Amino acid sequence: MNPRDINLMELRPEIPSARITENMSEDERFQNETLRPIAKLQNDLLLAVFRNYITKHKNKFYELKLEKRFDYIANAIQRDIKFRNSLKGIIIGQFTLDEYERYIQNSSALNKRMMNIVRERLQSNIQLLERDMAY
Repeated sequence: MNPRDINLMELRPEIPSARITENMSEDERFQNETLRPIAKLQNDLLLAVFRNYITKHKNKFYELKLEKRFDYIANAIQRDIKFRNSLKGIIIGQFTLDEYERYIQNSSALNKRMMNIVRERLQSNIQLLERDMAY
């Protein structure tokens, strides 16, 4: 491993609930070994990026009831391609070279897993997205 890869790996938090077993698929293994730790590491940045997204879209998010806020997050990630690509870059930029090689073998399925993790992370931190919590 090169020094960049070593540094990236050392930064990542451990996630005890992200278990690795012998009979899991390669995609699930990649999700638990790579995607989940990176998403946790990048949590504050993901929240900041989403707050900026809210601002750029005239703060409509703050006018919504809780259930609609969950939908807003899901729709933003699903339908806004530029925003989605930005989120992917935040995660992919933390890959080691080996992880990137594994990623490009099945990027379509892994992108889906990646965006689900980001959506879950934003939705589980919804209290931190209140207007008075922004910055």
